[in-house]
Amino acid sequence: MSETLYIGLGYLGAGIGAGLAILGAGLGIGRLAGSALEGIARQPEASGDLRTTMIIAAALIEGLAFFALIICLLALMNFSKPEVKAPAEAPAAAAQAAH
Repeated sequence: MSETLYIGLGYLGAGIGAGLAILGAGLGIGRLAGSALEGIARQPEASGDLRTTMIIAAALIEGLAFFALIICLLALMNFSKPEVKAPAEAPAAAAQAAH
């Protein structure tokens, strides 16, 4: 398989990973907000505690999604970096320089 195919598959994997991270975070925050609103509707006197807990949990979910996006971007940067190959005579020149 060619090297460009591996680079292309790396881009595809990073894109799918970023999409799944955002999708999961969106679904998680949506369920969190829906449950908090349901709890507030059932017990209005506990709205302050529920709101505080919801905001903290939403911040943690967003932080995890941001971390996943950074990992995907780092993977993209690694795939786009060309591999540097040392010339064949470099080890021999280094051995002569050491003597």
